[in-house]
Amino acid sequence: MWLHCLAQIVTLIYKVLMKTKRYAIATTELLLIFPAALFMAALFVRNLQPLQYEPAHTAQQIVDWYAVRPRIGLWGLLIGLPLVALVIGCGTLLRRWSNEAELRLAARHALAALVAHLATVLIAGATLAAGGFLAIVALHVLTD
Repeated sequence: MWLHCLAQIVTLIYKVLMKTKRYAIATTELLLIFPAALFMAALFVRNLQPLQYEPAHTAQQIVDWYAVRPRIGLWGLLIGLPLVALVIGCGTLLRRWSNEAELRLAARHALAALVAHLATVLIAGATLAAGGFLAIVALHVLTD
C-alpha cells in the first residue's frame, strides 16, 4: 500500500519537473527570439506614419540602433539568437517526438481532423489571409 503511494508521488514529481523543464525551454526560446521580433515590429511600425510622430519615431530609433551595431544587432540579435532558438527547438521537438507516443497519437488525431474538415480549414485560411491583405493595403493607403 505505502509502496504504491510512494510510486504515485514519485511519478507526480517527475511529471511536474518535466512540465517545468518544457516551460523553461519555451520561455528561453521566446527570450531568444524577442530581439528579432522587436526589430521586425519596429520596421513595420516606423512605416505607419511620419517619423516625427510617435510610435514611428521610437521605432526608427530601434532600427537605427541595430543598423549602427552590425556585429551585435545583425549577427548577434538577428541571426545568432534566433539560430540558437531554432537548434534548441528542433532538438526538443525531435526528442519529444521520439520519446512520447502520446504526442505522436495527438498529432495523428489532429491531422485526421484537419483532413476531415479540409474545406473549412482552407476557407478559414483564405479568410484570415484576405483580412491580413486588407489590413496591409489599408495601412498603406492611410500612410500615403
